[in-house]
Amino acid sequence: MGQVITVSIGLIMLIIVFGFLNPNFFSYRNISNLLRQIAPIILIGVGQSYVLITGNIDLSIGSVVGMSCMISATLMTKGMNPWLAVCISYISSIFIGILNGKLISKAKLPAFIATLGTMTIARGIAQIVNNNYNTDSIGAKAEGFRNFFYYGKTLGLYNTIWIALVMWLVFNFILSRTRTGRHIYAVGSNINAANLSGVNISSTITKAYLVSAVCSATVGLIITATSGMGTMDAGNGYELYAVASSVIGGVSTLGGQGILLGTIVGASIWGVLQNGLQFAGAPVAIRNIVIGIIVIISVLLDIVVRANKNVTKSKSKGKS
Repeated sequence: MGQVITVSIGLIMLIIVFGFLNPNFFSYRNISNLLRQIAPIILIGVGQSYVLITGNIDLSIGSVVGMSCMISATLMTKGMNPWLAVCISYISSIFIGILNGKLISKAKLPAFIATLGTMTIARGIAQIVNNNYNTDSIGAKAEGFRNFFYYGKTLGLYNTIWIALVMWLVFNFILSRTRTGRHIYAVGSNINAANLSGVNISSTITKAYLVSAVCSATVGLIITATSGMGTMDAGNGYELYAVASSVIGGVSTLGGQGILLGTIVGASIWGVLQNGLQFAGAPVAIRNIVIGIIVIISVLLDIVVRANKNVTKSKSKGKS
């Protein structure tokens, strides 16, 4: 929570600075669009946070986003009912999530290798479903789908924002208030101790990757609704965004630590930086460099803090 408070103060300072540099930053139109841009980053950040808390990582997030986008768009252009296409996209993504969990927990593959493999598989599926081409427009029949996931508004807010908020509330409740959430923290803190305590390691890790897959599939559908078509490059680089929103918000890359409130703040910092630097006229390269530096600093701080805690514990044990 300490890091969440710290980065929240940093977020407020960024907003003030960019608002001072360009008053249009605070316009209703910009704030509304900014929130809609941040929503997908919150979703993939939530998925990555679940996985990071177990002490693992999911490199397949961006490819699952792209796979969900291409599968849904391709099926819609073939005349399938949009909501049936949505269901198939979720099922395909969930399969990748289960595969990730089982490869890591049952086959004992390192998370980096396992998700690197499924990242390639998911991207290959995204490429093959429409023969290595972007899809045509999903058409007027998908207007309801597009309004639900992107263009529609409810109570003055875009539906994309509501989707992110509802999913965050559900997954935050699971992580903070249920046995599954406690098991996820336990596995990330000390997997051997968790196993001796009766925690089902395989089930817990798989559930974390399932959350990641569901969040990624949803973002893929949002991209389809946004563009009205399936694009081959959908989801490229989203692994960085997912990790950035998580670690900036205080989720430890070493496992066992972090809260999803921090993921909202981390995603907001990413969104405000991208939006504010764009208003300031900074090129894309500079924006990426700034985000990369912040991610590195966040991880370094986590390692330093944990090292200091371990030293303090050792000294306390030595005195006792």
